[in-house]
Amino acid sequence: MSVIVEADPTRAETLRSALGPGVLVLKTLDDLRRHLEAHPGEDAVVLGPSVDQDAAFHLSDSMRITRTSLGVVLVRRRIDTPLLVDALRNGIREVVEERNLAGVNDAVRRGRDVAAAMRQRASHGDGEDGRRGVVVTVFSAKGGCGKTTLASNLAASLADGGRREVCLVDLDLNFGDVAIVLQLFPAHTLADAVPLLETLDLPAVTALLTPHSPGLSALVAPVEPGSAETVPASLITTILQLLREEFAFVVVDTPPAFTDHVLAAFDQSDVIALLATLDIPALKNLKLTLETLDLLNYPRERLRVVLNRADSKVGLALSEVEKTLRVPIALHIPSSRAVPASINRGVPIMLDDPSHPVSMAIRQFGDDYVLPLARAADPIAANLRSDRRGLLRRKSKTS
Repeated sequence: MSVIVEADPTRAETLRSALGPGVLVLKTLDDLRRHLEAHPGEDAVVLGPSVDQDAAFHLSDSMRITRTSLGVVLVRRRIDTPLLVDALRNGIREVVEERNLAGVNDAVRRGRDVAAAMRQRASHGDGEDGRRGVVVTVFSAKGGCGKTTLASNLAASLADGGRREVCLVDLDLNFGDVAIVLQLFPAHTLADAVPLLETLDLPAVTALLTPHSPGLSALVAPVEPGSAETVPASLITTILQLLREEFAFVVVDTPPAFTDHVLAAFDQSDVIALLATLDIPALKNLKLTLETLDLLNYPRERLRVVLNRADSKVGLALSEVEKTLRVPIALHIPSSRAVPASINRGVPIMLDDPSHPVSMAIRQFGDDYVLPLARAADPIAANLRSDRRGLLRRKSKTS
């Protein structure tokens, strides 16, 4: 059952009708506190427009300590950035405009889903045995190789129609394409986490996600390209650590550059998929990438080379490519016009045509290299992270 707190009868009835049957309407926050004490299994609370904002923040801030699974949804007449920041800082799960009744309903549903997942994790003792999600980062030092296509389709494959919970993170902070490729219309982006750096927790991160399909959600890149300068690498580390507590798999799409944000993702990754195409510039960049990761002491067993459009007839033999790279190719993705067509429709080919050769190849990669990782490997030690940053900078200055 969900609870609405709203003193105005008309507004209360409007919210109640949006949430459907089985909803309790209370007039004051004191009434809510008494109800929560008597009903410890409550999952979602909607605080209506007439509820005092400071009082709502005080309640949610206390609830995230004593009732971590309770999702508090704040309904306001108008929403602006300062309100969103203050709400997330104080433990509000989501803020929805009063007129957006469908949004209120969706927010309550997501709150129930999060509460159910937290109860399930607790019942299985996941917090005690150290079990956590697997992080997969897709990278290429050359643009246009198909990173976003691989990342989005791999995420869809791992979600498997809702059998698993997967989060796709767009780390291309200047020119991220995940929202466009999946035709998402996000209310929040990764940039909204910046003001919460000191107090960021799991409910705050999940409130920034945009759902796509059963089991698949996305944390999209900032809308304004300049926002990348305001995002510290430490925030990426925190976000990925929190997401792997909630999701079975976290797939990270990246820009074509060795930024601090990308290195932070590498440090948290159990699998790093290095992508290239059958052309000399892409293969040259891939070879340099492998050499750089060796220099930074990233474990070779975490690296997987993926060749996109691998059946292109361009005069390069796959055996010669492997010989030059000195690493085996883990995945060959065939060329197909259906891939750009699926991108233009905003539906990953994995969902549009699961039996397509491209879909089957990406699914096989997940089956072979991602799903077997029942629990993630240890992240790179913090002292090595700082050493690697300096080493990479010194290398770039001397090259």
